[in-house]
Amino acid sequence: MKKSAEEYRISGVLFVRKSVLPAEKIGRQIKEDITMKYDGNNRPIRYLVVTALFGALITGYALGQHGTVDPNDLPSDHPFVKDGQVDIDAVVKYFEDLYRSESSISVAKLTVSKPRRNRTLEMKIWTQGEKKALIVIRNPAREKGTATLKVDKNLWNYLPRIKRTIRIPPSMMLTSWMGSDFTNDDLVKESSFSKDYNYELVGPSEEPKGWLVRFTAKPDIVGLWNRFELILSEDARIPIEARYYDRKDRLARMMHWSDVKVFDNKRIPSRMTLIPADKEGHKTEMVYLDIDFDVKVPDETFSLSNLEQRR
Repeated sequence: MKKSAEEYRISGVLFVRKSVLPAEKIGRQIKEDITMKYDGNNRPIRYLVVTALFGALITGYALGQHGTVDPNDLPSDHPFVKDGQVDIDAVVKYFEDLYRSESSISVAKLTVSKPRRNRTLEMKIWTQGEKKALIVIRNPAREKGTATLKVDKNLWNYLPRIKRTIRIPPSMMLTSWMGSDFTNDDLVKESSFSKDYNYELVGPSEEPKGWLVRFTAKPDIVGLWNRFELILSEDARIPIEARYYDRKDRLARMMHWSDVKVFDNKRIPSRMTLIPADKEGHKTEMVYLDIDFDVKVPDETFSLSNLEQRR
């Protein structure tokens, strides 16, 4: 039976046009970000349901235009390491605030690599504080105009091929984002290092060189990770590597930060590479290409009407 071009499916659930769709109605069957639209010839056409690219983006990842530097080579105005002692509380607070800005406009690139396929998206992002963000896919052409809006804890996706808006609930924060190795929570950063984890300084790290900090989830916190270990640069100001352990305390994935760049006197890793422990040949890489901080972003940028009308 042929399916109408006026209809589309997400994980087997049929929807019709002219409605804003709450994702709660889709149910737990949504486990992947790639959905299917059918044309009049019953041929599947892939398009993306973008869930959230906002943790790094809302908090305003800074990337500079002045070249890559060694994170241990630049001076620090407020050293966290003195006489061989690390101010761990100050370090954790600094790490959480490292990329924050009142507002920003940035360009980023995300590449998902698998043994038989690589996919790269280029996107533009507008943010206002930590509560509001808009991300719009600019390339490739087949995904152009796909967009996600965040206001407080509410998320909406706009799908230009079917001219439809879908609401994404907080309950989906722990699922995979766009088929990548990131979870939605990685990008939205609903969890807090200082509030959701107990942390301790383990001591110096030899490989890579720096300081090792262990974060253990508090007993009442529901999440994917039992603990993770973070390695910081020798001045304790730049993240270098993190190892994440699941609820059974098995190594689940590793994150690498690299290509540190300077912008507005800030040293920021412009590249993050996430590698799952149980998927050989898989990795996801996010690279920040440009950003302007503390720029004027009108409030109407973060509205549903703008989400749909500007595409």
